[in-house]
Amino acid sequence: MTRPPFEVADIVRRHGDRFVERYRAWMSGQHRRVLRAIMQCRTAALGGHRDRCDQCAQPALSYNSCRDRHCPKCLTAARNAWVAAREQELLPVGYVHLVFTMPEPLARLALVNKRVVYDLLFQAAAETLVQVARNPKRLGGAIGGLMVLHTWGQRLQHHPHVHCVVPMGGLAPDGARWIHARPRFFLPIAVLRTLFRGKLVAGLRAAFREGRLDFPGSLAPLKPEAAFGAFLRSLYRQAWVVYAKPPFGSPAHVLHYLARYTHRVAISNHRLVDVTDDTVSFRWKDYRHGSRVRTLTLDVDEFLRRFLLHVLPKRFVRIRYFGFLASRCRTPQLAQCRQALAAASAPPPEPPPPAPPRSSWPCPRCGGAMRLIERLTARQLRLEAQLADILHDTS
Repeated sequence: MTRPPFEVADIVRRHGDRFVERYRAWMSGQHRRVLRAIMQCRTAALGGHRDRCDQCAQPALSYNSCRDRHCPKCLTAARNAWVAAREQELLPVGYVHLVFTMPEPLARLALVNKRVVYDLLFQAAAETLVQVARNPKRLGGAIGGLMVLHTWGQRLQHHPHVHCVVPMGGLAPDGARWIHARPRFFLPIAVLRTLFRGKLVAGLRAAFREGRLDFPGSLAPLKPEAAFGAFLRSLYRQAWVVYAKPPFGSPAHVLHYLARYTHRVAISNHRLVDVTDDTVSFRWKDYRHGSRVRTLTLDVDEFLRRFLLHVLPKRFVRIRYFGFLASRCRTPQLAQCRQALAAASAPPPEPPPPAPPRSSWPCPRCGGAMRLIERLTARQLRLEAQLADILHDTS
């Protein structure tokens, strides 16, 4: 893939310091750490390494990545490793993609209570799917799946929702049979929507009683118990969106699809169209009008503000598993699923090819493998740059 003409890092380097000074009152330490990481990513400030081609001895100097999960340039390696690991967990059945979205008034509360409300969003979605699937009138089996939190819309506005990828079926109560879902139908959306709403509202009510919610600024009127109760009742009049996309064609398609959804940030560098001293323009899909691609131009400060809306709390887990894919029972439960699907005697899937050494990349001259020969700290890089300047001045 060709390098994009503009990067989020360019915007942060040009405008980040001024933005921090202007909006320091509402910015958290996490916000500032993310901006600093993106600003320093793949620069001498983080150190680097010297490489040499195995075939033609071409030298190269590379700077280290920040590895921050909010950085548009640092997710490829993590995504590839994660998808390779998930390949061993695929079942030979179809998969369905469901999305659970909270209404806009609740999203405002989530913005200042990210850890609590996002946790409740995960919990409500997982419990809803498991409960409806277990009902004999629906599927009548135990299911499992993975969930990925996205907090953004196409225009970078705050839009929290959870993507769920679930096998089309589940284990029978006796654990000996696999119950297949009906073709092109998994679980009734209307039932999922109603139960999801009830579980999330109940979780919010419990969090309020336990004193785990904050109500700063414009949310202060909700702090009295009566006012918060009225707010929760009003949520029943809001549109709660739960929808299912068409089932995947094959398990192999699942892997390709997951790679697009799991390791993403609010905006990729390739969506940026133009960056000026005052504005940022980027592409977005207008799903209400046939996914038409449009261009949106924002003031630089507004662009950075929207980007920071999607910074997650430190150590918050945004990819989670439930049911028979939960970490505590995944290995034995998957074996039981394969046995129930009469797949235990089939040859296991071939393991993914071994990952190349972390320092190996194609030589720009001959295409050979570049190998790490020396690691360099930020101080060493500064000294090298100073020495190069001295030699240049004396030549």
